[in-house]
Parts: sequence; C-alpha cells; structure tokens
Amino acid sequence: MIRINQLKLNIHHTDKELEDRICRLLGIRKDALETYYIVKRSLDARKKDDICYSYTIQAEVKDEKKILAACKDVNIIKDKSVCYRLPENGEGILKNRPVVVGFGPAGMFAGLALARAGLKPIIIERGEDAVSRKATVTHFWETGELDTASNVSFGEGGAGTFSDGKLNTLVKDTNGRNTEILNTFVDFGADSDILYVHNPHIGTDRLIGIVSNIRKEIIRLGGEVRFNTALTDIEHSGSSLRSVKLSDDSVLECEALILATGHSARDTFYMLKSRGFRMEAKPFAVGLRIQHPQHMIDVSQSGREADFLSPAGYKLTQTVSGGRGVYSFCMCPGGYVIDASSEEGCKTVNGMSYSGRNSENANSAIVVTVTPDDFGPGDVLAGIDFQRKLEKAAYSYGNGHIPVQLLGDYLEKRDTVAFGDVKPEFCGTSAFSRLDEFLPQYIYDSIHEAIPVFDARIRGFGRYDAILAGVESRTSSPVRIPRNEFFMSDISGVYPCGEGAGYAGGITSAAMDGLRVAEQIIRTYKRLD
Repeated sequence: MIRINQLKLNIHHTDKELEDRICRLLGIRKDALETYYIVKRSLDARKKDDICYSYTIQAEVKDEKKILAACKDVNIIKDKSVCYRLPENGEGILKNRPVVVGFGPAGMFAGLALARAGLKPIIIERGEDAVSRKATVTHFWETGELDTASNVSFGEGGAGTFSDGKLNTLVKDTNGRNTEILNTFVDFGADSDILYVHNPHIGTDRLIGIVSNIRKEIIRLGGEVRFNTALTDIEHSGSSLRSVKLSDDSVLECEALILATGHSARDTFYMLKSRGFRMEAKPFAVGLRIQHPQHMIDVSQSGREADFLSPAGYKLTQTVSGGRGVYSFCMCPGGYVIDASSEEGCKTVNGMSYSGRNSENANSAIVVTVTPDDFGPGDVLAGIDFQRKLEKAAYSYGNGHIPVQLLGDYLEKRDTVAFGDVKPEFCGTSAFSRLDEFLPQYIYDSIHEAIPVFDARIRGFGRYDAILAGVESRTSSPVRIPRNEFFMSDISGVYPCGEGAGYAGGITSAAMDGLRVAEQIIRTYKRLD
C-alpha cells in the first residue's frame, strides 16, 4: 500500500479528477491503480481566494516497489498503517463474568471487545436505553422535570450521545484503535465519511440508533446489558475485588470490574472514597457557552460566502494574565446549547448538534483552567464540591432555567433585557440573568481578557449581542483514579476506565481507553464459551 499525503484539489472536483491526480502523482496509467482509499480529507482555507481540499490517500497499485523507487515526491511513501486486531485470549480462568459499569463510549467499546473475545460481559447502566432516554431528555427540556438517573449525562451512549458525536481526538493512534472505532461506528450505521473527514461527527439524532445497534451485537455475542441499574458498592478483601452491589440490591461476584462511569457519577466517586480507593484531584476547566450566527463564523473562517461547505468550526486558545488558559471547548457548528443538568437544584450546560448541523447558530464553551489550588487542596473530591457550588448558583440565578446574558452586558456587568440580532438556539428553557455575578472573579477576569483576543482572530466573536449561557462545568473529570501497568487500581481486579477515571476527554479517546482496558482482560483470561 502506498500513502500520498497533501494531495490538494479544488473543492468542486469530481471523483474522476481525484483518481486522475493520484495516477499523475504516482506516474502510472489508470489500469495500474487497483484501488484507493481516502484516509483523511480536510479543508485548506489559508488562501481565502483558493480554498481547496487536502487529502491523504492510500493506494493499492501494481508493481508497488518499482513505483515507490521511482517517486521522488516526499509526500509519497510506503504506508505503514496498523490494522487493529483483538489480542489472543490468555490462560486465566474467570469464575464469574466480567462486569462493566457504565454504557458510554468507554464501557460500550470495552463491552463489545469483551463480547467478541467470548467473555460475555454484564454491563450495568444507571440510565435508560437510548430511545427511552431521548424521550426522557426531551420531556426535561420541555417541562424542567429532571430524571436524575437518566438525562444528558446518564444513559445508553453516555454524555457523548447528546453532545454532537464529535469523533476528533489528539490521542496518537499507533495501534489502530481510532480507526477501529470509526469503522465500528460505520458498521453499525454511521455514514462512511467519518472515516476520512477532518473533525468527523455523527450527530445526536444518528447516534441513538447506532449505540442501540452496538448493544444488540453485544447481546447477540452472549453479553448482557442492564439498564436502570446503578453500582452502589464494591466489596473487596484486602486489595482484591470480591463483588459489586447494585441498586436493585442484587450482588454480583466478579474478579474483573471495569469502572467506566463517566465524569458526572459523583455518587460513585464518594463511594470509592469511602471504600478506600486511591484517587487524585486533577485540574479541569469551567466557564460559559457562547452562541454566534453560524453564517458569521463561516464567512470569517473562509473569507467569503461558503454555502457549499460544511458549517465552519473554530478552535481558540489564549494564556491570560496570571498564566491561566482560556480556550474554546466542544465547539458545535450549527448546534444548540442544551440543559445538561443531572442533579436537582443544579444547572449546567453543554453543546449539541444534529447530523445536519443546520441550526442558525454556532456555539462553543469558553472555559478557564482551574486547579486543586483553586477549589480545595487536600480534599480529593473538592473539585466536585466546586462544580456543584457553581451549578447551584446558576440554578438560583436562572430561577431553575438556563441563565443567559449578552456578551456585552457580561463584560460591562449589567442586566440583559432583550436579545439582539443573534437569535437563541436552546434545548431547555432560559432566562436572563447575571452570569458575571456568580462566577469567581478570576474566571470573569480571564474571559474578559480573552474575548478581545478571540475577536481579533474571528471577526465578530466579541459582538455585543453574542449570547452567553452557564454554567459549563463538566469539561472533564475532577478526579483521576490511578492505575498500574495492568490498568488496575490499587484494588486488584478493578479497572478504572475512560473519562470519569481521568483517562479520556471525549468520545473517541474514551472508546480507545475502553478498548485498551478490555485488551488487558482478554490477554489474561480464556473465553467463557
């Protein structure tokens, strides 16, 4: 296989023009090109008058060695991509089926891998199946009646199901796990273009069916998925796992437990602390979510009208006075700001897009880094208390609704009385409030300093009528559960995994960590069938 990097073509090119360019670069006739695959396609808009697509291509050709020897282009090389394979099963004997806690990306891909390796996992999820969960979340957005067990954070598919389904990751994919995850999504219903587009996404509307299909495959392979079932306790003898207790008062003996709870399972963190598990407080980020017209972002990013392109995104970072980082997070082109609350009397927001990304607005969190020194050094769970304090304030200031303030009013510390030209796109009810009053002063100051910098990078970013909503508090887990070289915690047999355990920061990285942990268990134990 030959890899061609940085193959550039006009955005209006045809498939024939792409094939012709591949052949010209390789110096071959068309009959020598057996097949080709698009590995990556990204938009190159650096020259506003010459926007193009940049491709990475894999090509299968006749006489590969001869062609590579003749090519002098540094962008044409032998492809060294790794094809993902599950490891061979080990020789250990499991007396009980492995248990996976949480059916978000980490738990889902761990469970699928274990099922494919014949280990018949039992997966427990406190929330509902995806279809029921969608109805419950919609009811909450319409009425404000919150189900604390099944919501935007909890249920089949995890928090990622209601946050656009973005599949980009900064994790290096040296073992083919990232490609395996994308291929799996395609196998179970996602569009094949996620395999190669830059910053791929699926969309909340499509994810609901896809995660349901993955669950059905796990069950077909001998696994079990129990919804509306939460982990309530872990029993261990000394440093070895013995059993888990569930919310229905049942007890499962097990020797292998994957903790893939997600970053919002606060009761689980408190239970682990009471049971003596070693945990560490870690930095995260908090802030607000901002809405702009998607058209404004498109024009600023491309330099012209660009209706033929996908809605444009952005990524912004700035270090402000005092050394804090301010950055955009979970940017949603053509999306909605959603009420992502999971606790009574608390209010937190997130961003979401459907597959078409056809909302009038773009939105993104603008968040500020915080560290254990900010929220309570010495208490491993102080970050949770810090998040909860902000969420309670947001709930109070919004009188139970999403608190909202125009950017200009926020910067000038005054009341908002009406929306401007930017029309709000919310899932959930909202109310004008004073976001500037309940955020810590250093967060207000950091955002205040960063906005003019961001406005210089994206024209109109600092416009007065951009819409702010709060509070964005669940950017990542406030704790990390340390694990050894075998991916186990200090309690043997317990495998902390994914975003909640502090080892991931999104759908793809969490799914990759789920695979990584499952691989270790597979290498250890024989098939159960």
